[in-house]
Amino acid sequence: MEKINKKLILAVDMYGCPNRCKHCWLGHMNNKNMKESDDGFIVNFFKPYFNSITYYSWLREPDFTDDYINRWKRDNQISINSKPQRFELASFFRLVRDKKYVRFLKSLNVNSVQLTFFGLKKLTDKYVGRNGAFEELLQATEILINNKIAPRWQAFINQENSQEIVGILKLSETLNLRERCRAFNRDFIFFVHSGSCDGENRKLYDIRINKEDIPKELITYYPDLKNMYAESELCNMLKNDYSHFVYHNDNDIVLNISNEFDVYFNFTHMLDNWKIGNLKLNNPDEMVKNILTENIPALNIAREITIAELVERYGNFRSHKIFDSYDYKAYLLNKHIDNVCS
Repeated sequence: MEKINKKLILAVDMYGCPNRCKHCWLGHMNNKNMKESDDGFIVNFFKPYFNSITYYSWLREPDFTDDYINRWKRDNQISINSKPQRFELASFFRLVRDKKYVRFLKSLNVNSVQLTFFGLKKLTDKYVGRNGAFEELLQATEILINNKIAPRWQAFINQENSQEIVGILKLSETLNLRERCRAFNRDFIFFVHSGSCDGENRKLYDIRINKEDIPKELITYYPDLKNMYAESELCNMLKNDYSHFVYHNDNDIVLNISNEFDVYFNFTHMLDNWKIGNLKLNNPDEMVKNILTENIPALNIAREITIAELVERYGNFRSHKIFDSYDYKAYLLNKHIDNVCS
């Protein structure tokens, strides 16, 4: 068999996550340390089929292992023709507990790190699922700035916390974060959004913010707001759309792998209807065939129903909850898949 030229990216939940965030689009999974040798097994499973494989040993919290330095080296070593990259994601849990960690980030030329807020102390702790998370985010902010790494504050907004998100913006101004980052030629970024509506965040649909309820102080910080619509607007825009909403890998193929070796596309939450298979239980030839043809129950269901039908069955023509078109289609599709498979 000739090897596939598409790049394969593997994100593996080898060590778990310290948080239980209410916005997590992947969904909550049990924490469990995989064996160190499991990384080789996973790469070797796909090696006969792909020319390029990039391996990441984390799926939720980056670097959530005490041996994060050697782990990063190992991820690089076992990747094939494509090395893992550093993004603005890092572990704020580790930043405040390990003085060496920020130096590790600096050594990899990390210039900014994203930190996520859900309001002030009580609400952020509640939404992260861990007491003390808010104070740790502030500590992490100071550690980053003191080491000339710019913090990037994102805030998830809903009907419950909207006024506290205004408080987060004001807090960033009180802490003079923009000017302090400019002092070392970096930009402090603050932005607000509602997130997708799958995984854990889908459970917050009832308190998803109405478009008109976004505080005026935050409008500037809500990315691409001109392409965000009230649910009622989207229903009217899509009610005559007879195309199908089907996720698809155009170039790279990104797979999320649980600590139980279950494999999913990096499309939406990691639930059974979206599962491609299991690396320990399924034949590799069959698994790769299903990956390339995108043959999984959820996508097969998606191919059989139009967007207009989704809107007719599940849309709320009176709702003002804010979505972009893509996320709203995904929300409707997941409602349908759950309904069909229940």
